[in-house]
Amino acid sequence: MRWIVFDYGEVISRRITALPELAALLDADPETFERAYWAERRAYDAGCTDADYWRAVAARLDRDLDDSLIQRLTSVDVDGWMSTDPEALALLEDLHRRGVRLALLSNASTTFGRAAESKPWARYFEHLLFSGDLRVVKPDAEIWRVLLDTLDARPEECLFFDDREDNIAGARRAGLHAELWTSAARARDLLQDQLAA
Repeated sequence: MRWIVFDYGEVISRRITALPELAALLDADPETFERAYWAERRAYDAGCTDADYWRAVAARLDRDLDDSLIQRLTSVDVDGWMSTDPEALALLEDLHRRGVRLALLSNASTTFGRAAESKPWARYFEHLLFSGDLRVVKPDAEIWRVLLDTLDARPEECLFFDDREDNIAGARRAGLHAELWTSAARARDLLQDQLAA
């Protein structure tokens, strides 16, 4: 196993807690807002602009946005995804210290990608790949080709962790080893076996 590849959202990060604040900024019912937020997310993760994403969300809520509010929504959203799981970070640090080659593959906007690159945990990864930059999202087949080309690796040389079953299935279809993320402790157990092999 030459590479361990991690998803970001709800693997390294905790689930976003900023949705009620975002809903309030749009004066929207939280449940209605959350449906709109996720309904437009795939296009955002595939590379649409911050403005286009938030206007699409607002249109579902029959709201109008100005540039200032778009910037505020984007800032709160990005910050909301920056809360990390200490156990996941400890695992990354341990792997990095052992010389394990690490990469990150996340469905995330380009704006989030630029913010994430400046975080202390980013140094653990040799490659940080964000779908907004690639303009293709997991679990599409093309994203695995891009990942393998970037890593200069064969599929069987990579182990991928993600919290979504559809992304795990996509990685396996592409020939990667892939495991559903449930906790850092379980991942640590799996990796002890994989790295010892």
